[in-house]
Amino acid sequence: MFTADIISTVEFNYSGDLLATGDKGGRVVIFQREPENKSRPHSRGEYNVYSTFQSHEPEFDYLKSLEIEEKINKIRWLPQQNAAHFLLSTNDKTIKLWKISERDKRAEGYNLKDEDGRLRDPFRITALRVPILKPMDLMVEASPRRIFANAHTYHINSISVNSDHETYLSADDLRINLWHLEITDRSFNIVDIKPANMEELTEVITAAEFHPHHCNVFVYSSSKGTIRLCDMRSSALCDRHSKFFEEPEDPSSRSFFSEIISSISDVKFSHSGRYMMTRDYLSVKVWDLNMENRPVETYQVHEYLRSKLCSLYENDCIFDKFECCWNGSDSAIMTGSYNNFFRMFDRNTRRDITLEASRESSKPRAILKPRKVCTGGKRKKDEISVDSLDFNKKILHTAWHPAENIIAVAATNNLYIFQDKIN
Repeated sequence: MFTADIISTVEFNYSGDLLATGDKGGRVVIFQREPENKSRPHSRGEYNVYSTFQSHEPEFDYLKSLEIEEKINKIRWLPQQNAAHFLLSTNDKTIKLWKISERDKRAEGYNLKDEDGRLRDPFRITALRVPILKPMDLMVEASPRRIFANAHTYHINSISVNSDHETYLSADDLRINLWHLEITDRSFNIVDIKPANMEELTEVITAAEFHPHHCNVFVYSSSKGTIRLCDMRSSALCDRHSKFFEEPEDPSSRSFFSEIISSISDVKFSHSGRYMMTRDYLSVKVWDLNMENRPVETYQVHEYLRSKLCSLYENDCIFDKFECCWNGSDSAIMTGSYNNFFRMFDRNTRRDITLEASRESSKPRAILKPRKVCTGGKRKKDEISVDSLDFNKKILHTAWHPAENIIAVAATNNLYIFQDKIN
């Protein structure tokens, strides 16, 4: 397996008919959902490759003597306005706006050039021709429309498109910038937590997202396990938050690893805009925006790893950044774990399930069997022991179709797409 093939982000577009993945090699691969076909009723829901293009190349910052990786950190789709699709992709430093469009006709019969493109001698042109459009094989083109660069000193960890569809934010470890999609040469700094003396630095920004309906509201999470909600109407620089979400720590469970495992790796607003979800190392929490002092729901993702934190610290897995996502109706949430396991939680029934994304268990049309991890004592037949979990196989990136029960799960260099059983 090549490192360049490891998938680093997964994102459905607003309709769910397109699914984009980015990888460590700087490539973006877009999959398109197959339309309904009466002769093949099961083909609905199948996603096939639609377009592949190189979004970012490796670069070198000569002033800082730093290599800039081509790895795609995030992809965000823009709402579709016409026949073309637009998406933003970013690596550590540069954000690009890409246009993905189709061509199935070509013009023929030019006056000033031959069919092979060579210019004709003007003196040999004796009649005026009207060019005609002729059908051709479908071609999907990806072209960069805007490049937003030189605005981040630190590595970009988030981009989020605003509900006004005109602006977006980008966040790095210490700052959040606001951009207009049409303007590439300047952005507004809306959050700056960089201390005057870097030795006083106690936390960094880990994720940021705009509210789905209020274009003036955004949140950002920190490595200290806190979330700040900011309102851009109150001031141009949102260093003073409007709301501060933090769960008080239980002193009895404090350990050397407490601060590391409380760091938030992802924050996502619900589609309704009423709740937000945060993912830390061991759990997923759902917060009501009207209640700052504690989450309304907490789901343990892999509590059995609490006894293994020492070895996870030694192999650096404790710093893995797991993402989380909502289903279309906000009634269920999903996040990844180790051993190619991913977890789903039903918010209404409080039931949860562990599933595995692997070639052995994911034959086409096969039904996924729930998996269970044995934490001690006698292991049952279908259970897997904590000690035999593979920490190199991890699901960090997942996405849920905006309207249907179709999920995309990235397991290192493989993309799995699962859907609800259809009779």
